[in-house]
Amino acid sequence: MAEEYEMLEERIPSRRSKAKKEKEKSPIREMAEVVVIALVLAFLIKTFVVGNFWIPSESMLPTIEVNDKVIVTNFSYWFEEPQRGDVIVFKYPLDTKKDYIKRCIGLPGETVEFKDSKLYINGSLIAEPYLPDGLEFEDYGPVTVPDGQYFMCGDNRNNSSDSRAWGFLDEKLIIGKAQVIYWPFARWGTL
Repeated sequence: MAEEYEMLEERIPSRRSKAKKEKEKSPIREMAEVVVIALVLAFLIKTFVVGNFWIPSESMLPTIEVNDKVIVTNFSYWFEEPQRGDVIVFKYPLDTKKDYIKRCIGLPGETVEFKDSKLYINGSLIAEPYLPDGLEFEDYGPVTVPDGQYFMCGDNRNNSSDSRAWGFLDEKLIIGKAQVIYWPFARWGTL
């Protein structure tokens, strides 16, 4: 029995010293863990919480100018549906590798028509105070928006590739709601 006890004593210190060595990490390993955790958090935040997008075109003038940068909340439509007037970032339906930004004009089940440069939804005139003054554009429609789809238009209607050209936007392609112009700082403001 004494021999067994001595053997146990010999084993215990070696286990303790081994555990102590496992707890002590090299600075390189600690740095690598911090970098990996930071990358995973950044990926999760960009994917599920918020993203930033650079605007390369004139399609949303005067609301959003060329080279503006906007913050988009990716979770905005988890709890509510897009509303008319929302500025939305989405995957371009004809090439999902590209991101587009447009304003939601027509909701599922609504009839959309442009007549005399004015928007009509289900036959009723809709005010669009965000459009450039004096903007004139071609008549379009009427078309009825299918379930699970949205009708999207740029505010600069004459320089916008939108639902009038490529059809309806499937809700599955929506990335999120544009919330804020954050760059250039002089143009900072909510959308």
